[in-house]
Amino acid sequence: MPIIYLSPSTQENNLYVSGGTEEEWMNRLADAMEPYLTAAGIRFSRNTPDMTALSSIRASNASNYDLHLALHSNAAPEGLYGQIRGVIVFYYPGSTKGKQAADLIANGLKTIYPLPNKVRTESTNSIGEVRRVRAPAVFLELGYHDNPDDAAWIKGNLDAIARNLVLSLTEFFGLPFLEPQPPRPAMVDVNWGYLNLRDKPSTTAAILAKAYDGTRLTVLNQWEDWYVVRLDGLVAWASSRYITLL
Repeated sequence: MPIIYLSPSTQENNLYVSGGTEEEWMNRLADAMEPYLTAAGIRFSRNTPDMTALSSIRASNASNYDLHLALHSNAAPEGLYGQIRGVIVFYYPGSTKGKQAADLIANGLKTIYPLPNKVRTESTNSIGEVRRVRAPAVFLELGYHDNPDDAAWIKGNLDAIARNLVLSLTEFFGLPFLEPQPPRPAMVDVNWGYLNLRDKPSTTAAILAKAYDGTRLTVLNQWEDWYVVRLDGLVAWASSRYITLL
């Protein structure tokens, strides 16, 4: 299963014009993304508010992630406070996967941001969370928190933005997008020994683990004849034909 490093802003001193901080609202956005990520079978690790950009980079580089996604909101330069709107999706120049992810995210956000012509991608080598991480990286500046309209849009649309971002991630990873469902207890039901837990919903996908007959697991979602399952912390795909719901 793909795994991302989710890095909401740790900038607690960047104030929203309507109250709260960049750190607070980007962490709320990350919170809203988690159920959609789990529903789609996208694993994730996440920084914490007490971390910094530097420690987030170190944590990301400590493992092999398929994407590093940094969630931020922007601020206008001095003299233009409150006068600028727009979304910028940054990626590292020369990173094919980073650009692909950035393009998908930008195109997705154009469908829900009030001013779609102000959503753009841009390459950069000046942002640490793009330049210094090993994984393909996307650094999202989701509107301007000093602009009343952008701040209100972010605060009032956290779930819609979260859903939209994960939809773009499923396109990037080649996975079906699934709405969150209540987890259900289940059991492996085979008569030949074990069931393969796979990276994607395909019998040719890589095998991540084996679940023996009678193994208890949790079904998180379903797509066609496949379940998204969790077993001992591992999230994977498994054929629904050989799993009995309890």
